[in-house]
Amino acid sequence: MKILACNSNRPLAEAIRSYLGIELTHASVKRFSDMEIWVEILENVRGKDVFVIQPTSFPTNDSLMELLVTLDALKRGSARRITAVIPYFGYARQDRKTGPRTPITAKLVANLITVAGANRVVTVDLHSGQIQGFFDIPLDNLYAAPVFSKHILETYKGDMPVVVSPDVGGVVRARDLAKRLNDTELAIIDKRREQAGVSEVMNIIGEVAGRNCILIDDIVDSAGTLCNAALALKEAGALSVSAYVTHGVLSGGAVARVASSPLDSLCITDSIKATEAMQMAPNIHQISIAPLLAEAIHRVSREASVSSLFD
Repeated sequence: MKILACNSNRPLAEAIRSYLGIELTHASVKRFSDMEIWVEILENVRGKDVFVIQPTSFPTNDSLMELLVTLDALKRGSARRITAVIPYFGYARQDRKTGPRTPITAKLVANLITVAGANRVVTVDLHSGQIQGFFDIPLDNLYAAPVFSKHILETYKGDMPVVVSPDVGGVVRARDLAKRLNDTELAIIDKRREQAGVSEVMNIIGEVAGRNCILIDDIVDSAGTLCNAALALKEAGALSVSAYVTHGVLSGGAVARVASSPLDSLCITDSIKATEAMQMAPNIHQISIAPLLAEAIHRVSREASVSSLFD
C-alpha cells in the first residue's frame, strides 16, 4: 500500500500517514509559469495499491485538476489499483438540474475521476446519496457521525442535548446522530428561502426551551442558514446552541459571521484545511477525521468490511 498526497490538505494526509505508520509516497506536484499543473511520481508504483488523498476544496478547480493529473500519472505508471480519497467532494451541491439548461456537474466530475484512472473512491458525508450512483466504480461514503457523537458524549456527559436539523432535508442525518446519542430528542427548523443565498427561519418543530441544542449539517458555506438557525433557537429559549458540520467551506465573510453569531461553538472536521481566519475564530473548532479515513484505507487495502466501521 502507498499513500500519496496532493497539495489541497497536506496536514490531513500527514495525520493519516502517521496513523497507518507508513511514509508518504514521494511525488512532485508543481505548476508551470502559466499555472498548468505538472505531476511526477518519484517512486516505483507498478503493481502497487495506491491511495491519493485530495479534497477538492478551494481553489476547487485547481484541487480537482491536481487530482485528475495525479490519477493519470499513476495509471500510466501501472499502479495495480488507484483509490481517490476525497474527504470533501467539490461540486456535490450540483447534483440535479435546478432549471432548464443547467448542468449536473457532480456527475461530470464523477466521470472525470473515473476516466482519469481511479478504480475506487473514498469520501466523507456526500451532500446527497444519489451521487454514489454517478460513479461506475465502487464508492465508500464514510460518515462523520461516530466522530461527532463521541465528542458530544464527552462534552455533555449527563444531560444529552436536543439534536436539531437546520432544514427538513437534513432530518435523516439528524435522526442518525440522535440515535447515537442514546436516542436523544430531535427538533427541526422550517425555513423559507425568499431569494438565492438568503435564508429566513420561520418555525421550530420540537421542544428546545431550556435545553442545550446541537445543529447538525454536512456543509457550512456562507453560514447564513446556520447563524439564523442559532438565533431562532436562542429566541425560542435554548440554553446554548452548538453546531457540528462535516465540511467547513466557510467562504467569503462566513468566519466573521460565525464569530459574531449566537453560536457557542462550531465544530467542523479537517476534511478541508483550516484557514488562518478559521484558526483564529474563538468559537470555531476542528475535530480530526484522520483516524476514520486511515482505518477505512487500511480496510480497503486488506479487502475488509468498511461498513462495519459504523455499526
